[in-house]
Amino acid sequence: MNTQLNRRDLLKLLSMLAATPFFYQHSAAPGTTRRGLSTGDDVPNVLVLVFDTLSAKHMSLYGYHRETTPNLTRFAQRATVYHRHYAGGNYTTPGTSSLLTGSYSWSHRAFNHEGTVIAEYRQRNLFSEFAGGPHHQVAYSHNLLAASLLQQFHENINEYIHARRFALTDGQIADLVFPRDEGIAYRSFEDLILQRGEMPSSLLLSFIDRVRNRVDKREIMKRYSKRYPKGVPELFKLFFTLEGTLDGIKETIHRSPQPFLGYFHLLPPHEPYRPRREFIDRFNDGWKAAAKPERFFSDGHSVKELNQWRREYDEYLAYADSEFGRFYDFLEQSGLLDNTYFVFTSDHGQLFERGVHGHVTRLLYDPIIHVPLLISRPGQQQREDVHVLTSCVDLLPTLLHVAGRPIPEWAEGEVLPPFGLKEVRAGRRVYSIEATINRKVAPLTVATVAMIHDRHKLVHYFGYGSVKDEYELYDLHNDPDEMEELYSAGHSIGKDLHHELDEKLQVVNERYLRGKRDRPANAGRSGK
Repeated sequence: MNTQLNRRDLLKLLSMLAATPFFYQHSAAPGTTRRGLSTGDDVPNVLVLVFDTLSAKHMSLYGYHRETTPNLTRFAQRATVYHRHYAGGNYTTPGTSSLLTGSYSWSHRAFNHEGTVIAEYRQRNLFSEFAGGPHHQVAYSHNLLAASLLQQFHENINEYIHARRFALTDGQIADLVFPRDEGIAYRSFEDLILQRGEMPSSLLLSFIDRVRNRVDKREIMKRYSKRYPKGVPELFKLFFTLEGTLDGIKETIHRSPQPFLGYFHLLPPHEPYRPRREFIDRFNDGWKAAAKPERFFSDGHSVKELNQWRREYDEYLAYADSEFGRFYDFLEQSGLLDNTYFVFTSDHGQLFERGVHGHVTRLLYDPIIHVPLLISRPGQQQREDVHVLTSCVDLLPTLLHVAGRPIPEWAEGEVLPPFGLKEVRAGRRVYSIEATINRKVAPLTVATVAMIHDRHKLVHYFGYGSVKDEYELYDLHNDPDEMEELYSAGHSIGKDLHHELDEKLQVVNERYLRGKRDRPANAGRSGK
């Protein structure tokens, strides 16, 4: 037996010894709360696949001029495609929380960076509502912000899979100390190793982490440099390939008891943009997007810079789409599509305009919040297109409805067509919220709120140092690129929508203005 430590094992040991006094906390294993499930031959599976940071505006499926998503277009031929679908927020925490709870972030309150839902929503989510039924529940996420939320819901998840399972490395130092709690691992990495995301806060821990990272990176580049000239995809020191991750998910699905409820949240096309070699320069076509008006919160990036990032994003998206194609082939060939509701969507989009690159911004233009949604019902063979307004909060009530389970009163979404009513309620409003710096348990006083109603979109910015109380209004039917701002021009509908949004904010703030602790103020499933 070889008793010598290799270099990698030694670094792991040093990492744990150095970090343990700072990090130690006991954490119970995320649960296996229900065992001995029936095979449920007559009950369909539910499979939700999320590609992070995927803007519908960049998908050829939705009319984008670059052929970025041919495989998703192929899947669409046997799915229902939603054309006006909106995320609950501009980044992972509010977007994923709203998707999983069927509620907007003014209710579940997960809108701060590294935020989590308030206590009652630990039992108000997709997994809690499927608990007690026949479905074996399994969940996985590359994105550690989403993983923190899944940790909150772990009591009702039979099989929670750590991000490392399908990765090429062990991730952060803190992952080794808290192997069963990515939430603590991520926060310790942010708080004790990084400061503002870049500079070391703890010199010793930062040094150890950097040494480990260099060793891991060097070994990975030796193996993958030909296939990934820009490096393999990563997030917070977690290196992976999308093909490897999807192979792991396929194996997980293959061995899972049926019926299952699977939630799989994958990082691409989130930056850094690192596609395989064959996708690099695929869109080196010379096309340049036109400049758009910069009204608020520009980061000062030039149009040239933004177009370069846009091209790299499109290449990375094409890589992600190709791997989706392999996964779709597996579902089709295995027969799983015959007894599975398969959902494809995203938590938020990405911006390459108005001086901004990314999604960590106060802005809520459509490239950030207009996201894809495709749902294939068991055995579906024909494409259906839905052009009515829909929201990520609709997913929870829809999946409960098709599974024959009751829809709770606290859910703010509606059952999506064609699974419920053929027509979504007339006059519906959907919302997207950015409130990163607002206090969690307090009225919304520093935020950006977008309200979409029919063809119009009203955006309210309030409480910021430089932008105290401003509105934007766009006609998305005539002006889908949001070039012509109508509110300042005195458009007639602007005042009406302004009044409606003010009333809505008064309702959702009431609990915190009056110090109520009974339940979040919301309008139930009315959406108003």
